[in-house]
Amino acid sequence: MDVDAYSARHRPTWARLDTLSRKRTLTGAEADELVLLYRRTSQQLARLQTHSPEPELVAGLSAVIARARGKIVGSAPNTWTEIIRFFTHGFPGAVYRVLGWWLGVAVAFLGVAAGFATWITYDPSARETLGLQGNTGALTAPGGAFETYYTEHSNDAFAALVWTNNAWVSALALFLGVLIVPVVYLLFMNALNIGITAGLMAEAGRLDSFFGFLLPHGMLELTAIFIAGGAGLKLGWTLIDPGRLSRAEAVARQGRITAAIALGLVPTLLVAGLLEGFVTPSALAAPARIAIGLLAESAFLAYILIAGRRATRPTGPTTAVAEVSYLAR
Repeated sequence: MDVDAYSARHRPTWARLDTLSRKRTLTGAEADELVLLYRRTSQQLARLQTHSPEPELVAGLSAVIARARGKIVGSAPNTWTEIIRFFTHGFPGAVYRVLGWWLGVAVAFLGVAAGFATWITYDPSARETLGLQGNTGALTAPGGAFETYYTEHSNDAFAALVWTNNAWVSALALFLGVLIVPVVYLLFMNALNIGITAGLMAEAGRLDSFFGFLLPHGMLELTAIFIAGGAGLKLGWTLIDPGRLSRAEAVARQGRITAAIALGLVPTLLVAGLLEGFVTPSALAAPARIAIGLLAESAFLAYILIAGRRATRPTGPTTAVAEVSYLAR
């Protein structure tokens, strides 16, 4: 079965079914047409589930059929149901689809940061090459700028500030990804800053303090940035290599998936901001703070891997990620 030819032949029918299922009111003739197209498209979906290697195609058509079924039985969409479905299927499914991209970003980012940290720690010429001042005690000393950064504002104000900043960085990584170079530069500069700070703290013998203040919020925060960067780069690569779709169709589809990821990262970054505002500067011992951060990170990764895998199964339940597929236009 030639899936591309089959899809091209039936796509006008699917689009018509989607249009009818979205209309608030239908004439008698449109209602009859809706039922007919629903039955026909359900048969076509069953055939695609057997032959199609593209989960997104199957998921998109499943969403159209589910919407049509709701229209036929007279069930109005429930806002809370759609929100829950987005966070149980749509968002984790979208993130899971770009898993390889954001894992690649994570490896490259951490590699760059570790490389600069090691260079500064063991090579005396690194400071001069990077233009760092000779005395960095104001940054690395106990009670220095690195530590007071987390306590100079009230907890709630700092959490809000961090959330806003991280959301802005993630948005840039997501939507500048179509240009590729700006995202690579943005990620590199963030890795450079972390690497330099880690190197200076290590040189001062205070690497324990560095991890004690960074890890409680940084694990979840950096994961969100990795996801944003990976999704952004995937969007840019889709423009270069659209695959079997036209370039416009491929970019439009991936752009909607990117938008879904952007929406889902908002509460993720809110949690990271709360951790940075309330846990990182708290009086808890460093191991306790890191344990809280590790718990949040583990829960998020388990959520993405388990719910995302389930949402991307071709024969699985209808997923809200279909709302960002190229069929739901």
